[in-house]
Amino acid sequence: MSTDAITSARSGRRRRGNHHNQQKAQSQRLKAQSGGLTPLTLAQCQIIHDAALTILAEIGLKDAPDEVLSLLIPKGAKPSETGRLLIPAHLIEQAMSDLPKTFTLHGRNPDYDMPLGEGYVYLGSGGASPQILEYDDAGEVCYRPSRLSDLYDAARLVDHLPHIHFFSRSVVAGDIPDVETMDINTAYACFSGTAKPILTSASSKDTAAAVIAMAYAIAGSEDAFRQRPFFGFNINHAVPPLRFDAESCQVIITAAKAGVPVMINTFGQLGASSPVTMAGCLAQTMAETLAGMVIAWAANPEAKAVFGPRPMITDLRTGGMSGGSGEQALLTAASAQMAQFYGWPSSTIAGATDSKTLDAQSGYEKALNVTLAVEAGIDLVTQAAGAQASLMAASMAAYVLDNDMLGAIIRASQKPQIDTDTLALDDIRAVASGEGHFLGQPATLARMNSDFTYPVVANRTSIEEWQANGGTSIDERAREKAAEILAQPPISHIPLDIDQQLREAFDIRLPPPLA
Repeated sequence: MSTDAITSARSGRRRRGNHHNQQKAQSQRLKAQSGGLTPLTLAQCQIIHDAALTILAEIGLKDAPDEVLSLLIPKGAKPSETGRLLIPAHLIEQAMSDLPKTFTLHGRNPDYDMPLGEGYVYLGSGGASPQILEYDDAGEVCYRPSRLSDLYDAARLVDHLPHIHFFSRSVVAGDIPDVETMDINTAYACFSGTAKPILTSASSKDTAAAVIAMAYAIAGSEDAFRQRPFFGFNINHAVPPLRFDAESCQVIITAAKAGVPVMINTFGQLGASSPVTMAGCLAQTMAETLAGMVIAWAANPEAKAVFGPRPMITDLRTGGMSGGSGEQALLTAASAQMAQFYGWPSSTIAGATDSKTLDAQSGYEKALNVTLAVEAGIDLVTQAAGAQASLMAASMAAYVLDNDMLGAIIRASQKPQIDTDTLALDDIRAVASGEGHFLGQPATLARMNSDFTYPVVANRTSIEEWQANGGTSIDERAREKAAEILAQPPISHIPLDIDQQLREAFDIRLPPPLA
């Protein structure tokens, strides 16, 4: 669709309505801190990097589209005798020198801004799952195809949950078969459902341009968006092993030129689409991801590009993904360390449990994998909340339950404060010779809310109190909390006047927001 209608509509834009302020941000939101986990030595990082450079320069990637060839060949890349694009090391070095090492993914509420490259780790949703995990009246697990309304509801949930920092498109709008219309409505549902930073996708440069036009309109102008970009594109530009996806490469170029942050993601599977050894898998994954970073750099040397290696483990007994395994946690941590080696803002997947329901397996697999990603210092962790069944499904209750888990992981990542005040020697003297406990001390009361993170659905009561309150399980309480949040009147984070203009320009399938 033409974006002229959006451009002209911006000239008549009115101020945002009061509905935009109905959801308050958590002004003192907790941020995870990198723990410095280093499964690789610096020498091993260099070995993997050197191998990636060899792959790019001597093996190359096939199926490079004309847009990529026209950008990279004048800069020194060349086709091999078999038509593969060979990328020399000096292009990688130039991209490493030029591309920004820090930038911010913004929320439309500034309290949700996420500065990248400053040692903080941000946790979000993701997965593009085709199914929804639900429970019937008898409490039995059931799955159904996901719909556009599910995506909007997932965004609304994330908007309410303080330990989920950003919203990445988590389910597919399976009720919209047309790809162009799906892309546009996917972005609209994300923009409407949350004021947190957003990651979505586009299947072609044309739908990328349409989504960008929507974002410009919501921001008020192209310049306003460029100053505070509140969404980015998740882009899988490579099809492992070592093949470009033409349309995704075109999306990188379109977005980089338009000031939209680009997530340069490579999603291969160890033992299936990449070598079975972690070293070989890492080398190939780094090469494929570096190729995408070079495309973003060639399109715009100041592109806001996020280095996104996300190699996944294959269960070699079945050929399926094993996103919750111990090997996956180790591989993700090593990928995060390689991302730090390059120095760019980075992202990865962690939390892709293989469990088909909200059980102990889901909990330990998510906690293990997300914790190691945080400790290794990746900037953005997608799929950290809500995803189930090896990314084949999402669960509304899981967002609520995982929010508790993420709060604990974030709090555990923060370094304790050690100084004269926190050593509390005067309090120890007073209590030791006085009442014998610290519960009534002023410092205890003062720090009750500042120093502690309290779960929403996890249970910390006594056995007797738990039984008296019905003896419910954590997944039951999560389902109840999710239903409670979604029962609230829906609000839109798109101003009403702009929403009307978007509906006049595009085939928006969600019902109009409440006035």
